[in-house]
Amino acid sequence: MTAASGSGSEARPGSRAAREIRGTLLAFDFGERRIGVAVGETSVAIANPLGAIDASANPERFRAIARLVREWQPAAFVVGRPRHCDGSPHAVARLAEKFARRLAARHALPVALVDETLSSAEAQSRLRGARTRPARAGDEDALAAAVILQAYLDDPQSHERLAS
Repeated sequence: MTAASGSGSEARPGSRAAREIRGTLLAFDFGERRIGVAVGETSVAIANPLGAIDASANPERFRAIARLVREWQPAAFVVGRPRHCDGSPHAVARLAEKFARRLAARHALPVALVDETLSSAEAQSRLRGARTRPARAGDEDALAAAVILQAYLDDPQSHERLAS
């Protein structure tokens, strides 16, 4: 992680990002059944779906994430925070925030929280429009993670930073 020139303060939990993150990012669309995963690079600002972690047990989930971290060597994580269309917190939001805190603690990397309102609907729409093969379990989750990551890459300073 490198700081943008002119930023002299560290981001505090719950604050807007005070330091710009540069490098590879891994993003997660947290779900109780599956976690969608995407990867992106800040220098090109393009998010790509990777796949989904299809496990409900945390030890298995975090082993899969550790493999991804070893492979991609991310500078930070981006986690979607679900909300209802009216802006009120979704029931899964608390679980997604807990997941984000665990990521930060396990990997000592910053985590940005991104409002994921309608990311799954956008992923479904994109999948319907670009169907070249039968859909597989996890396609929508991975694409939703890419939508979340792209929102971060398009405007990194507008998202809440959980940890630094």
